[in-house]
Amino acid sequence: MFLCRIRTDAGVVPAVRIDDETLLDLTPVAGAAGDDLVALAAMPGLAAAVASLAADGAAARIPVASTRFEVPVARPQKIVCVALNYVAHAEEGAQAVPSEPVIFFKPPSSLLPHGETVRCPARSSRLDFEVELAVVIGTRARDVAVSDWRDVVLGYTVLNDMTARDLQLVAIEKNQPWDHSKGFDTFAPCGPYLVTADEIDDPGNLDLSLTVDGVVRQSSNTRHMVFGVPELISVISAGITLEPGDIIATGTPSGIGKVDDGGTMVATVAGVGSLVNPAAYERAAVGTPA
Repeated sequence: MFLCRIRTDAGVVPAVRIDDETLLDLTPVAGAAGDDLVALAAMPGLAAAVASLAADGAAARIPVASTRFEVPVARPQKIVCVALNYVAHAEEGAQAVPSEPVIFFKPPSSLLPHGETVRCPARSSRLDFEVELAVVIGTRARDVAVSDWRDVVLGYTVLNDMTARDLQLVAIEKNQPWDHSKGFDTFAPCGPYLVTADEIDDPGNLDLSLTVDGVVRQSSNTRHMVFGVPELISVISAGITLEPGDIIATGTPSGIGKVDDGGTMVATVAGVGSLVNPAAYERAAVGTPA
């Protein structure tokens, strides 16, 4: 299922995509789950309930084209990101391919819905895009074996790992953490859908791309990841408890670059969706902090 959270006059409600042009309001079957897609997807008999609702001609249908989306995961405890997880991306940054996953975190406050504007803070003059496949965790888990990775995956979404590149480069030069340059408000556009795991046969073989104003800037396949989804889940969960709704962003391929003020990014992962976000710079650059 392609689940989503959408804004209506009645507030944020859960919905499911029934075709490329139409969403179905799932409020009548959501019950106590409300707009929490993680809880909703865990409900027994959800598929049958959705099928029954779809057969009801009176059920509320919403055109995708006019929908205002919310982020698909309402309340993740953490967003775990992976750096340098494609060989070509490591090479374009003149960095060594890591021998184990390089992990950093984005705060949940950096999440941004499909269609909303990424805003570069005034202290930065370079806003970079990074398309990524994101994994959504469905159950509380720790120390997950590589062979058991599917047991903890609820589904997938698209994430654009926005970066204040000038600030990140300063941090790298000073051998400092660069979570700050990755964690500003609006720096984790995500969505529009939470695609349940049964829809994706192999997350390790998905085309992904990003365009800016219609020009292809990134194009690759998740098979080129240094560490695949099973390995990432195992390593990240070694000593860190994953909670339902946690998001793992699996890294970006080569081709990263700047999006200019007013540019529109379309981040796409085959079978998962296309995430569209314009960019805006808050004001003229004030210079890179020393």
